[in-house]
Amino acid sequence: MTAKECIQGFSNYIFWDVDRNTIDLKVNAPYVVQRVLEYGQFEDWKLILNYYGLKQIVDVSKQLRTLEPRALSFISTVSGTPINQFRCYTTRQSIPEHCVF
Repeated sequence: MTAKECIQGFSNYIFWDVDRNTIDLKVNAPYVVQRVLEYGQFEDWKLILNYYGLKQIVDVSKQLRTLEPRALSFISTVSGTPINQFRCYTTRQSIPEHCVF
């Protein structure tokens, strides 16, 4: 699968704020992985899994500063990686937000 085919296969709402044609899947891997983990459907997950592979997705995810708790739990469970190895888990805010909806 080429990068262009992968980008065009993503759900429309994942990259609503940027021009899809300017996304470079190699340079912008952290951005793409985070968006798919947090906002993507299962089909989007399968696209990045086929393009990057599980090892590279986990390596990129380990370096992310922020990741929603559900997305973090998902990638940790799917990969079998302990949750405390992810940067976003070890550097969480010490004071939570005011309101959690």
